[in-house]
Amino acid sequence: MKISATACSVEEAMRLLGGRWRLLLVSYLLNGPKRFNDLRRDVPGISQRMLTLDLRALEQVGLVQRTVFAEVPVKVEYQLTEDGQRLKPVVDVMRDFGLWLKTRPELEPESPALESLKETQAVAPPNSA
Repeated sequence: MKISATACSVEEAMRLLGGRWRLLLVSYLLNGPKRFNDLRRDVPGISQRMLTLDLRALEQVGLVQRTVFAEVPVKVEYQLTEDGQRLKPVVDVMRDFGLWLKTRPELEPESPALESLKETQAVAPPNSA
């Protein structure tokens, strides 16, 4: 069975952005540079270890830039690179899709999918609506 170039491209993007937190972190960084603890507060439920690993992974593929300032105490900021900024349309589509999902009448009031959307809405980045 031959795999289309599109499928390979989607697979590559999912390899980089898949998982629970990476695209969510990108969505917060679209609003500008953030410090590590700011991101921890913005994304309740993410462990310090996962935040570190995901930021490092995004940095290694050139989507996030880590800047260390020579201050006492040391200040470290994370921001999207120009390549990372290219994910804005992806985040916008995901946000719109999530909003659409919440309006679907076929979702049961207590469904896990709806509960997950409510939790995500509670931690949605500013200016995401």
